[in-house]
Amino acid sequence: MNDYTQDKIHAADAKFEAQKIAFSPLTFQAVRALRELGILRKISDSGDMGLTREEAAEQTGVSLYGVGVLAEIALSMKVLRLRAGADGTERFVLGKIGWFLLEDDMTGVNFNFTNDICYQGAYDLAESVRSGKPKGLTVFGENWNTIYEALSSLPDRAKKSWFEFDHFYSDIAFPEALPIVFAAPPHRLFDIGGNTAKWAIKCCAYDPQVRVTIIDLPGQTEAVEKNAEAAGFGDRIEQYPCDALDPASPFPAGADAVWMSQFLDCFSLDQVTAILTKIHASVTPSTDIYVLEPLWDMQRYEAAAYVLQTTSLYFTCMANGASKMYRFAELTGAIEKAGFELVCAHHGLGSNSYSLLRYRKKAET
Repeated sequence: MNDYTQDKIHAADAKFEAQKIAFSPLTFQAVRALRELGILRKISDSGDMGLTREEAAEQTGVSLYGVGVLAEIALSMKVLRLRAGADGTERFVLGKIGWFLLEDDMTGVNFNFTNDICYQGAYDLAESVRSGKPKGLTVFGENWNTIYEALSSLPDRAKKSWFEFDHFYSDIAFPEALPIVFAAPPHRLFDIGGNTAKWAIKCCAYDPQVRVTIIDLPGQTEAVEKNAEAAGFGDRIEQYPCDALDPASPFPAGADAVWMSQFLDCFSLDQVTAILTKIHASVTPSTDIYVLEPLWDMQRYEAAAYVLQTTSLYFTCMANGASKMYRFAELTGAIEKAGFELVCAHHGLGSNSYSLLRYRKKAET
């Protein structure tokens, strides 16, 4: 992890980093153009031989001018590098950063999410901070207060990028989370914010006895039914439409375990406490409450913390204007205020270092 208390960068390097920030919208779009026009792929396919500007233009149908301006900025970004051909020609070769932009799943998911969901709306980040509302969401229409209400109505490309981003991170931790949750197998498990039923399906495949109730907004109903039936678990996965923030809409009772995966980061800390207070009223002292979250101060690598910190900006300008990716103490404090105590914490689950927190009701004194 980065030591955020230090500022050891040299002045010349700091100035260069500042220029990268100043021009970052243009460099982001340059990479998008290199990908979408096929230039990056053709250069990658050429291997160590690389391509001249003329060869890249001929193979992609892009003008010499277009290849030139995009490839030149890609050199400064170290997405591409130069090599001299045997005949002295200047050839473009894929750099290490370019490889990750083309081939790394995490980078691809993040890039598409930023482009298709966040890019235009990020212009309204300052106004979102001022107002406490996701002002950038208006790029998709004026009808919604949060992006969750809008999901079923998003353009297909944006919807695909949103769900791929959402599932990529939490899904990676599922194989390690399952044996923890089912060490003492719950017969009835409530999945709050279950989205498209991916966790519910994993649970039913892992334990033939468990029944899962997905508690989510009504707009998710169709996807849940379709996916549960397709997986062969339509008889064990049911739905309970509910707005988690509506105090007049209580959660059902009867759960042996309650599961929330990458759900609470969709709410402010006060809202987290309010949701857990509703859960508190519906569960018994023996009910296990599981919270799976990527906590940015529990990450192994600086890059992972950076991704989570930038994801907070998505929540600010696009999702709801009030939530973020939390630190461990922030989230646990909000949950404990609702009358729960932390039983155990499992950190470092999956390649993205998720934390699985297990709570129970505090004992009455």
